[in-house]
Amino acid sequence: MLSPDELLDTIRRQVDHPATVRDLMERLGWPSSQRATLRRRLAALVERGDLIRIRGNRYGLPDRMDLVTGRVQVHPRGFGFVTPDRSPEGIAGDVYIAGTNLNQAMHGDRVVVRVERRSDRGRAEGRILRIVERAAAQLVGRYDADGYVVPLDRRLPMDVQIPGGERGGASAGDLVVAELTRYPTPTRSPAGRVVEVLGTLDTPGVDVRVVLRAHGIPDAHDPQAVDEAQRLGDKLRPSDRRGRTDFRHLITVTIDGESARDFDDAITLETLGGGNVRLGVHIADVSHYVAEGSALDRDACRRGTSVYFPDRAVHMFPPELATGLCSLKPRLDRLVQSCVMEIDGAGDVVRYEIHDGIIHSNARMTYTDVDAVLSDPASAAAEKYADLAPFFDALGALAAILTERRRRRGAIDFDVPVARFRRDDAGRVEAIVADQRTTAHRIIEEFMLIANETVAEHLVRQEMPALFRVHERPDPAKVEAFEEFATSLGYSLAASPDAIAPGHFQRLLERLRGRPEERPVARLMLRTMRLARYEPDNLGHFGLAAPSYTHFTSPIRRYPDLVVHRALRASRRPAQSAERTRRWSADLPDLARQTSELERRAEEAERELVHWQMVRFMADKVGEEFTAYVVGVTAFGLFVELVEQFVEGLVHVSSMADDYYHYVERQHLWQGESTGKIYRLGDRVRVQLVRVDTEHRQLDLALTDILDAVRRSRDGRSSRSRRPTGRDRRPRRNAGRGRRG
Repeated sequence: MLSPDELLDTIRRQVDHPATVRDLMERLGWPSSQRATLRRRLAALVERGDLIRIRGNRYGLPDRMDLVTGRVQVHPRGFGFVTPDRSPEGIAGDVYIAGTNLNQAMHGDRVVVRVERRSDRGRAEGRILRIVERAAAQLVGRYDADGYVVPLDRRLPMDVQIPGGERGGASAGDLVVAELTRYPTPTRSPAGRVVEVLGTLDTPGVDVRVVLRAHGIPDAHDPQAVDEAQRLGDKLRPSDRRGRTDFRHLITVTIDGESARDFDDAITLETLGGGNVRLGVHIADVSHYVAEGSALDRDACRRGTSVYFPDRAVHMFPPELATGLCSLKPRLDRLVQSCVMEIDGAGDVVRYEIHDGIIHSNARMTYTDVDAVLSDPASAAAEKYADLAPFFDALGALAAILTERRRRRGAIDFDVPVARFRRDDAGRVEAIVADQRTTAHRIIEEFMLIANETVAEHLVRQEMPALFRVHERPDPAKVEAFEEFATSLGYSLAASPDAIAPGHFQRLLERLRGRPEERPVARLMLRTMRLARYEPDNLGHFGLAAPSYTHFTSPIRRYPDLVVHRALRASRRPAQSAERTRRWSADLPDLARQTSELERRAEEAERELVHWQMVRFMADKVGEEFTAYVVGVTAFGLFVELVEQFVEGLVHVSSMADDYYHYVERQHLWQGESTGKIYRLGDRVRVQLVRVDTEHRQLDLALTDILDAVRRSRDGRSSRSRRPTGRDRRPRRNAGRGRRG
């Protein structure tokens, strides 16, 4: 029986028109007894977007009908973009959908789009024909006294009608979860019922609950999964240790943040003759405990990833595994999968081995402690870990070699600081500070990168089905737009859009290092890149300049890493892997799409909560002035990021009242008609906080130089009105009467 991919390839070669199941069985020569199997295979291909089911129960190839399937992202202003499940030939990037062509699709829905126009550069515009899958049956909003739920997400522009008796105890102003009982139609708004009252905006912890519900992230684990985790216990059994390579004699450490509780990677390092070293990257062997198809596996697969908020984590696995049996805690024996690499003085892996191993961590180190040991011999940490100082010196030296190796091959290294909350004893945010990458961060980062590359190359050599982490070349049209902007600032990528390489971006970043425009230009550069994703095919990683890359190092918190661990285990047991390999080949395309979507869901939820807490932090600062960078230029104004607070807000064009300003899209700027004043991406500006909208997590700001100009103009007019001429002193006959008409 053909796998879905083999079936798709056969249809492409042998079927030249949209066909029914009967047509396909005749063309493919399948017996009638296989009809149900064929239907299942076709349904899988439709789910993946590789086939489309049209009228007459016919199945066709979307690219031959100018059709695309994908997720629609609706903009608050009413239009949308569809991100294709598969990048069609001749189409670059997303498909633009005008508001009149959304066809009642809601944000996040999976849809079928007919491409109606495309440019020479592959820019496409289309119309949604059909909604294949609704994104969610629930949404979060504010219950209104008029009997509607107003969605908090502005990308859901329609209020949900709540019939009498369905409000679930909600009062006006409550934040609620509404279950949709009727989706929107051309003539009717959506309807629903309140299924959960979350509290008001001021209720402690409501922000976390809102974000979890809004993104459909389950807070509690499946009871069967919890039961399985508890039955595993908290100690290794004698049978767990059999057949494993013993690394317990080596100095072994974990290095994580101060607040980390799940430790899934540990490091060993040995010095060899001839200048080579042997680096061991030991990763928690979750696959030993979590069997395919088990309740733990199903629950983890539905989540796809752990979600990390500023003050808590929503783990992919129950705590019995995530922070217990699988966590590489100090002074405890733990099971691992180990990638042991011999690395030469140039940073190249000259040989490697992959083992089922067992380790015993000597110390649970933090980034702060490691940095102190490396930089300050007089620190308390250096004294505490004096016996490990030579070990950390060797780690630092190897990391520097690996960093230089990646730099030589042109890997892109975005080194822009990110925000971190500093909280008081009550848990309230008292400051937002820069969280800089330190030497300790770089050590772990480099070791994880080289292990991921080595494992990916191993899987390719073994021809073992797995999930690869891929990052494709950027869209030439986006590169061209970025180059036009960079040129306006006096910079250049020094390459044509069609011949761009990661090294061109990296060299530009090095030129920008430390300059005021570094942060906004780096952000625009990131938006020029495609999103990294999971794929069953090894398509390489553009940003890392790596021909092969996967995720091997975090199976406690990422489901694709667990898939990779299972593939490694199967590659060491070839007699057991034939049937499993065939099944994986059929299942991995769907799993790649699912885990990529779940990763984006988690990232969006994390960003949303961070931004919400930032907005709360700014709520008592209305009227204050700040220094900011322009980090986004749109048709409705400027997005700016406050330099010290890392908070983003909007300067709406309506507040730019000292002139008529015109938007120049290609150059990312607004220009005054009379004054010639320009505000462009990367500019450093002074802004005043005008309004804080906590419900929609938005800061409204105004440019202080424009405010000053408007005030001067207003004061000038007021001054003239206070010193009227003699003629003006005469009484006006119609003073106070409104204009008619």
